[in-house]
Amino acid sequence: MTNQILLSITFLAMTCALVIAFEPSPLQDFCVADTTSSATRVNGFPCLDSKLATAEHFFFSGLHIPGNTSNPVGGKVTPVNVGQIPGLNTLGISLARIDYAPWGDIPPHTHPRATEILTVLEGSLNVGFVTSNPDNKLISKVLNKGDVFVFPVGLVHYQQNVGNGIAISLSSLSSQNPGVNTIANAVFGSNPAISEDVLAKSFQVDKSVISSIQAKF
Repeated sequence: MTNQILLSITFLAMTCALVIAFEPSPLQDFCVADTTSSATRVNGFPCLDSKLATAEHFFFSGLHIPGNTSNPVGGKVTPVNVGQIPGLNTLGISLARIDYAPWGDIPPHTHPRATEILTVLEGSLNVGFVTSNPDNKLISKVLNKGDVFVFPVGLVHYQQNVGNGIAISLSSLSSQNPGVNTIANAVFGSNPAISEDVLAKSFQVDKSVISSIQAKF
């Protein structure tokens, strides 16, 4: 019994030490990403010496410029994350401008590391996300200028312009590096390719259909 009590106390002490050691908030004013460093990256880029930081590390210009929507889906994302603003490193926030051609869309995709809140700046959008298994419920709505919609972290979601004119939206994301997995690209354009047998059985279609779709990616 004594040994069990000692083990329990030891485990509790170790657990408390880990909890006390964890600090979710930054412990410095900022951590400008040092993209040239060869140091191991753990949940972000290594920090540039703060004495070397300048205004340019916290600045991005060009979000007023429309994205080129001349592509098969008719949509273009202009990201503003740690790749564009090194000063965002560790701060847990980023932006994206999204342009849509008439009836263009941003295909179903996920952000594995971020919740997204989208504001319509121009036009009308049909947006939606799908809940996880087993329900797979589609939650969707048509948004107009000034409307706001939230896509929960990790869930498949999409946007489509439902007008004959252009549409523009602005998204804020809860990560400096939210990541993106476009479903069609991931499934049909992986490298190396996922087996046609696997995909044919998964989508319950003939392998020739899978082969035809994979050829587009």
